Amino acid sequence: MVTGASSGIGEATAYAAAKRAAHVLLVARRQAELDRVREAIEAGGGRASTYVCDLTDYEAVDALVEQVLAEHGGVDYLVNNAGRSIRRSLTLSYGRFHDFERTMAVNYFGPVRLMLGLLPGMRAQGFGHVVNIGTWGVQMKAPKFTAYIASKTALDTWSRIAGRETYADGVTFTNIRFGLVRTPMVVPTPGYEGRKALSPERAAARVIRALEERPVTLDNKVARVGEVLNLIAPRLSDALMSSYDSRHPDSDAATGGLGR
Repeated sequence: MVTGASSGIGEATAYAAAKRAAHVLLVARRQAELDRVREAIEAGGGRASTYVCDLTDYEAVDALVEQVLAEHGGVDYLVNNAGRSIRRSLTLSYGRFHDFERTMAVNYFGPVRLMLGLLPGMRAQGFGHVVNIGTWGVQMKAPKFTAYIASKTALDTWSRIAGRETYADGVTFTNIRFGLVRTPMVVPTPGYEGRKALSPERAAARVIRALEERPVTLDNKVARVGEVLNLIAPRLSDALMSSYDSRHPDSDAATGGLGR
């Protein structure tokens, strides 16, 4: 099962998994886009089924689990890809508590609800693997991403703890901490246009690696350096990130076009 399968990393992962003979369960909010991905998979000789679900609608998540279990008996692999990113300074967030609620709903509570429905079957069958599409911000603690990084950190940590409880049952988790990936999620931030970024296809290759090799974490050297610096010299890390933050103001999408 791949959530957020109608675009970006999710779509590319669905194609890559289908090429490896997986029956891919495509989950997203838009039926037309899901049908497009399914048709492309079937045109290439693969198998796919579509499921419309908004992960912030917890009753819909429960219904999705019930339908999938009835139709397929269970899920062997789950890719928690659907997500919401918000880049907005703390100054502009004081009156926007809903940003935090919405981001947690999509990035944390929705995936957790889905996993709570699917994990019993995985444990009963003695096998299962979950891949979470996360961010290197979990390690870097980048400014202006309080809502996004906090929600991804919650999912990252939940999975590490859950994995220790399910390990003996053959159920494991991988947290992938991506840097910048060229997906529709980054479009609202014009400053990202000229930066080095992974294509969705290259990102999907890492997801497939995670599904096949089942490492605990996949990240990169820059993120690991940032994580170590946070541990051994936290105030220096704060100073460096503060300097970086001052050179990268809020985007028009964050300010509502006010240019603040």
